[in-house]
Amino acid sequence: MARKGHRLPNVVFFGIDSIRADRMSCYGHHRLTTPHIDNLADQGVLFENNYSPNIPTPPGYIPMLTGMDVFSTQVVSLHHKDPLDEKILTLPQILREFGYTLTCIGFGPGLYRGFDKYADYRAWMAWEDRPGDKAGKLNEVAIPELDRLNATGKPFLLFLRHMDPHSPYLPPPPFDRMFYSGNECDPNNKSMEPVFAFKPFAEFFKSWMPPGITDIEFVKASYDGALAYMDACIQQILTRLDELGIADNTIVVLNGDHGETLDEHECYFDHHGLYEPTLYVPLIIRYPGHLPEGVRVPGHTQHIDLVPTLMELIGMQPKPKIKFDGKSQIPLLTGERATNWTEYYITECTWMRKHGWRTTEWKFFEALEPDFHNKPPVELYNLVEDPLELNNLAEKEPGLVKELRRRMNAWIKKRMRQTKKGNPIHDYHIGLDRRIGSIATAKKLQAK
Repeated sequence: MARKGHRLPNVVFFGIDSIRADRMSCYGHHRLTTPHIDNLADQGVLFENNYSPNIPTPPGYIPMLTGMDVFSTQVVSLHHKDPLDEKILTLPQILREFGYTLTCIGFGPGLYRGFDKYADYRAWMAWEDRPGDKAGKLNEVAIPELDRLNATGKPFLLFLRHMDPHSPYLPPPPFDRMFYSGNECDPNNKSMEPVFAFKPFAEFFKSWMPPGITDIEFVKASYDGALAYMDACIQQILTRLDELGIADNTIVVLNGDHGETLDEHECYFDHHGLYEPTLYVPLIIRYPGHLPEGVRVPGHTQHIDLVPTLMELIGMQPKPKIKFDGKSQIPLLTGERATNWTEYYITECTWMRKHGWRTTEWKFFEALEPDFHNKPPVELYNLVEDPLELNNLAEKEPGLVKELRRRMNAWIKKRMRQTKKGNPIHDYHIGLDRRIGSIATAKKLQAK
């Protein structure tokens, strides 16, 4: 912990968009997709059951930057309607109080307020724009900025939004074919037919996938290749910390706003659905001399736990003291607590509008309006016996659906009473006519 007379630690925060924990080798993926991140995990702490309960991007990032849940922030949708409540402080706003300099690369101000400096890089491209060297372009901005921040002599927060695992997946050679050596245009392969048959996304997919592609395994391998390319670029930043002599006084965080569906549940190559590929994200923290090395924590954690954890590691508390909705994860390391959560509220408000309740064994969720995937209005899965969520038990277990819905509604009522705010998911309507269109349209959707 930081003490008086000691320089406060820097924070380098890899906030990765659309990264699935289960496609990373340190989380058990059979391909060696993240060797450098694996090494980072060996030097710090890996949280084995870290979840993003609220989909998509804004309700993913805002909890990890505030320690507050969707009821406190009211941020639940891709297109948030109102400014973030001024009473809620973001991590950079908190750290400014202690003399930090603050840079964000990949977002602008607005929801992600509080940074001194904002910068961007090329993160969207079509097939003809490849290679999709997103992380390389980020490094062209991030490494000079890291040098500048270090030269100030002040502690700093450098937040980096990596976009490589977010479609389009177009990593440069050799990563584009690192995990695939077949013929992606084999006329006898029909596995891409249902992908292009999904009309709301067909134009978008065709704008960045190889012309004539027939094999879905190529696209899945491209996702893994994008991870591997990003992993190598992340190592460049970690190497620069070593070269500057500041690695030992820098907290490195690696987290993801949400996961990604590849071909699961017919929700292709985006982050649709409240299924595990979308909710399960990595969390790795390294702080030499302050956190143990090579430790894996099995307890359940959420994004709202991260800011309380960082404040405990830094050893400072804002004044007046903030009552976070999340809990520090340090007690999971010391043995004071086995898990931070045994059950929690989950939401999705992008292409489908749903909410539900997840325990360590069961997941229940229900539609708040019909969706263009034509999914059942109520879904229930036994996560222990059916981890791939292939067997919807909602009709067979009506009593369990009723009980989980009761617990969800009791939590909603409690949080509405505590925050004196409504449930923001009821402020939106998705409809059935949405289309993502071209790369340019997708970029505009993200920027709104």
